Amino acid sequence: MDFIGEQLLPGRIGHFFVILSLVASLAATVCYFLATRTAIAGQRASGNAFTSVAPGSTDWMRLARIFFIAECVSVLAIFATLFYIISNHLFEFKYAWQHSSRSLEMKYLLSCFWEGQEGSFLLWSFWHCVLGLVLIKKAGRWEAPVMTTVSFVQVMLATMIVGLHLGGWRIGSNPFVLLRNEFDLPAKIPMLGVSGNYQNYLTFITDGNDLNPLLQNYWMVIHPPVLFLGFASTLIPFAYAIAGLWTREYKDWTRPALTWSLFSAAALGTGIMMGAAWAYESLNFGGYWAWDPVENASLVPWLVLVAGVHTLLIYRHSGHALRSSFWFLIGSFLLVLYSTYLTRSGDLQETSVHAFTGEGITKWHLRTLVAVFMIPALVLMLRNYRHIPHIKKEEEASSREFWMFIGSLVLLLSAVTISVMTSLPVINKIAGLFTSKELFKPLAMGEDSAFAYNRIQVFVAIIIGLLTAFSQYLRYKSTPPKVFWKKILIPTAISLLLSVAIIWGGKVNYSEYGAGYMAAIWIALVAAVYSVVANAAYIWAGMNGKLRAAGGSVAHVGFGLLLAGILISSSKKEVLSHNTSGIFVPLGKESKEKPGENLTLVKDLRTDMGKYWVTYNQDSMHPKKPLWFYALKFEPKDGEKPFTLYPNAFVNYKGNEGLMANPDAQHYWNYDVFTYITSLSNDPGKVPEDTAAFKPHTVKVGDTVWYSKGFAVLENLTSRDKIPQAGFAPTDSASVATLKVYAKTSSTYTLESLLISKGGQAMPYADTVTAEGLVVQLQRVTPEGAEIGVKESDAVLRYITLKAYKFPFINLVWLGTIVTVIGFLMSMVRRLRIAREPERKTLSFSKQRVA
Repeated sequence: MDFIGEQLLPGRIGHFFVILSLVASLAATVCYFLATRTAIAGQRASGNAFTSVAPGSTDWMRLARIFFIAECVSVLAIFATLFYIISNHLFEFKYAWQHSSRSLEMKYLLSCFWEGQEGSFLLWSFWHCVLGLVLIKKAGRWEAPVMTTVSFVQVMLATMIVGLHLGGWRIGSNPFVLLRNEFDLPAKIPMLGVSGNYQNYLTFITDGNDLNPLLQNYWMVIHPPVLFLGFASTLIPFAYAIAGLWTREYKDWTRPALTWSLFSAAALGTGIMMGAAWAYESLNFGGYWAWDPVENASLVPWLVLVAGVHTLLIYRHSGHALRSSFWFLIGSFLLVLYSTYLTRSGDLQETSVHAFTGEGITKWHLRTLVAVFMIPALVLMLRNYRHIPHIKKEEEASSREFWMFIGSLVLLLSAVTISVMTSLPVINKIAGLFTSKELFKPLAMGEDSAFAYNRIQVFVAIIIGLLTAFSQYLRYKSTPPKVFWKKILIPTAISLLLSVAIIWGGKVNYSEYGAGYMAAIWIALVAAVYSVVANAAYIWAGMNGKLRAAGGSVAHVGFGLLLAGILISSSKKEVLSHNTSGIFVPLGKESKEKPGENLTLVKDLRTDMGKYWVTYNQDSMHPKKPLWFYALKFEPKDGEKPFTLYPNAFVNYKGNEGLMANPDAQHYWNYDVFTYITSLSNDPGKVPEDTAAFKPHTVKVGDTVWYSKGFAVLENLTSRDKIPQAGFAPTDSASVATLKVYAKTSSTYTLESLLISKGGQAMPYADTVTAEGLVVQLQRVTPEGAEIGVKESDAVLRYITLKAYKFPFINLVWLGTIVTVIGFLMSMVRRLRIAREPERKTLSFSKQRVA
């Protein structure tokens, strides 16, 4: 059957390149594997160091590169084809219909691309292609074994989008499937069932399902690509570690792996904090980090990776911690795969606000992805473990490497704790398989899950803060005590004085969870300040201001700023929207908001909000979506410049019931005013029915009319004949009644109700006080005065309920992130420079010989 209007060519092109991607990556894997095996055989026969370009392996290498480049071309073609389908609104393809709509701005079409599982796997694969091409150019003798792992990962990612059906098994989910093959069209479009003609089904599909409204934010255009670059880059240190075990070259792999690990730590850390910035601007939990399982799933690999960076540094300087480096770098990538399973299997759907539902890709496929790398990696590690060189002599307690290793272990323990707590839903499911429902009680963290994490991680922050402060002042191997204390004494004294000033002057008295927890926050803040001061002093004095070699210290300064920003902004977060109006509205059964911390604002009514006067001035609707923006004018009582915020809210039109809201914030150098909507008077897209009737009152000028919330006085009544405007006859007339309204809230309003007599017919035009729900109508003019109609109606009362916070020194969080990433990148550049030095020395020596 031919279907009218379908454009099938883009889908056929995309499907062809999906198959080519799978075949090319599999061929590249085989060829790189054979090249490595040939090189290993040559190495063991000759006794020389391993090299990918050993005799016999070059032909396999050349062929492998051709296949990998073909894989890269395929991934790029898939990317371009899928984007073409989305941007041209070809809704005959399920992916375009499910994730996009015609109303989306161009910048959000990319967000549609990676909203779905298939697109996000494709984005991940794209970054592997980019990194793989860099490795082909730069990996040198390590190319074959490293690219074997990279290519095999590409094979597994290609299976995620291939969409093959083998018997009752479905392998992956193809992004180019047609909508009519995935949905029951008669059920989806009832009108088709009446006509019995399915050929023109596209005429009934005028728009797509749209992008999740919470993802329609500029951060979601740039955050996922950076985050997936971070995920993808963890593969490279993992691949080098596997290459070292496979070739039994246990030492030399650490040099390039360290450079790649620094890059990966910078990229993944940036991606994580971009996600925090998106949460701060788009989610209404009142902050930037909620210990959501999806957030944790990205944080845990980063913690283990940073631990691996430090053990690699230990090994490069002292020869210790080589085995630990293997474990950490292998573990970081495996944890990325595990986080992929957690967030895409649907197991966390009930505990995470933005986990994937697991549609299209089965749990067993995701579990296979984890197992196919975890099992061989562990077997390879355990088989080679006793052959990995290690120094039996323990590190000196006065050495830098000793405390760096302690810090790495603390990061590991933090990662394990977070991972276990995040995985409780999965643990409960596994335990339930072996225990009866009557005996098994599911594990849970309680209602305040954030505090469950914080009360553990605050001690991690204390330890890491202190270690980053003083470890830089220690030497590798050992440090004379007098030398250490002479250098550290002044930074320690400055840090203590500054910390006391911040805690005392800033009134950091976070006592919500008791004195013990408050004391822990104080100590953590001292550790953060200590880290900033000590590392800044080390750059100035210990390294004589040589920034090029101070990447580690710069990263530690950034970490200290980040930690201080987290502690101050969280512990000093102040609720501004205390309800002093006495108007309490329902916030919904599922809402965790406290009514006393939510202020109801009636439209056009200036309301007292502690340090501010706030007025809900107006609202406006998105031109193509049921999305409303609310203009809130803030007038500081201390005389500062007024500002207007525009938070938006809507009743979710993507199928989930309930109010959804995007916050808005006013940014200052030392704090933010952060607001979001928690309740609306009604769905703005639906005008409520007005069932109230006017009650007539015969009054004269100066008389009073009472209503439930106050009274109104008729101040003036004027009439005019012979209206000069076009369209009016000489016998037409107009009358205006001016009333002064005095509300119980001490507010006053002026109303002007108009009555026009045209062609013998009376046409009243009412005036309204929205804030009071009051409507006044001039119904008739009498010789003694007038007849005034008054009604009170909820249909004219517009209000919103607002939650507002003050976040002090929130900018320290973002500044600390930037400085930390800069520190990682500085260290990476320095390692690249060091790696080139042997080449430069060799070239220089050759030139001298020629001369």
